[in-house]
Amino acid sequence: MTTRILPAVADPDAARIFSTLLSQLPSAEPAAPVADSTTLLDTLARLALDSLDDLPEVVLVHERIGPVPALELIREVALRFPAVGVVLVSSDAGPALFSAAMDSGARGLVGLPLSYEELAARVQAAAQWAVGVRRHLGKGAADAFTGPGGRVVTVTGAKGGVGTTFTAVQFALAAAASGRRTALVDMDLQAGDVGSYLDVQFRRSIADLAGIQDISPRVLQDAVYEDRTGLALLLAPADGERGEEVDDRAARHIVGALRSRYELVVVDCGTQVTGANAAAVEMADVAVLVTTPDVIAVRAAKRMVRLWERLQVRKAEDTSVVVNRWSKHTEIQPALIEKITKTRATRTPVPAAFKELQAVVDAGRVQDLDNRSTVKQALWTLAGELGLLAAAPDTPPPAGPPGGALTLRAAGTVSRLRRGREG
Repeated sequence: MTTRILPAVADPDAARIFSTLLSQLPSAEPAAPVADSTTLLDTLARLALDSLDDLPEVVLVHERIGPVPALELIREVALRFPAVGVVLVSSDAGPALFSAAMDSGARGLVGLPLSYEELAARVQAAAQWAVGVRRHLGKGAADAFTGPGGRVVTVTGAKGGVGTTFTAVQFALAAAASGRRTALVDMDLQAGDVGSYLDVQFRRSIADLAGIQDISPRVLQDAVYEDRTGLALLLAPADGERGEEVDDRAARHIVGALRSRYELVVVDCGTQVTGANAAAVEMADVAVLVTTPDVIAVRAAKRMVRLWERLQVRKAEDTSVVVNRWSKHTEIQPALIEKITKTRATRTPVPAAFKELQAVVDAGRVQDLDNRSTVKQALWTLAGELGLLAAAPDTPPPAGPPGGALTLRAAGTVSRLRRGREG
């Protein structure tokens, strides 16, 4: 049997040693090493699109891989691609790391410096395990996930009151209506209102998953509320102090488990940066920042993206800004916000029409918002623009603001915005 091996190692010298030893293993077919966690996950997702059989049997993860730490990366690979045997390569081969690696889903641990005999034994064991899993999946395991993993979109507010939760809920509703199996996660851990917006009360929350090492499909099902809108809801804890139980590691684990079960995972990150929502933003395929077209909110948006950059969570140019409560008479236009924050403003601004929303928001029934609502139409169009829908219809470009030069009136606002201190 030929064993396909994909090494993930950032150090060029270590990569050469990996390649040399792997090429000597009997019946081994090593691929060129990938240099970071993002490339590894993208490569596995691309291979899994056609068939489970196109995935490598073994993935080797070097201890110094990044930006996602090695153990967290192993956990995500194990969740998204359970038919791949993962082996950790580390200079620490002690029992504590071995136990942690096994808890994360690894099938073996190889010490450094590499030994041919040890490497061969661990690779062979992981490959045999992967073949057994694929044979089992081929017989149709009901709960097994065999796809490349769903997409994750995070929605963060520049400041309180800009419409973050409403935007996240409408994105999720639009995706579900398009036919995508969608989960909506409330990661505003101390003040989450997703349940209030949808008139849902449920005894379980995201905090109930925080201490669980193995989030099986059954465990996840117990924590998720299946709403009649078609959304799977993972709510924030009713007692805000329990939000502290969800740290960055738990958030990665939970989002990874959801990604393995749903086509789209929408995460409402609120307006405060925590370890948990920062991890979600880092993992996201699409990171949305919601702001309103006023000086205070745009300053806050600028602070948020700068903070993400300092924490190495997200680059500004990889962030999509949604401008809420826009009108053509607004002094601050999306082109100006894009210039100030160095982000990418979406083509579709959301109009200022709160009267359309007040009744459903007050009733906690935003899912009942009339289809004629200009706000709903804009947000659902935005969901298509961001690639969140199963089959987005072809729509003409919205009659929004020009993407070109700033108006003279707006240009006068730049100095006020730039005076804002970065926090």
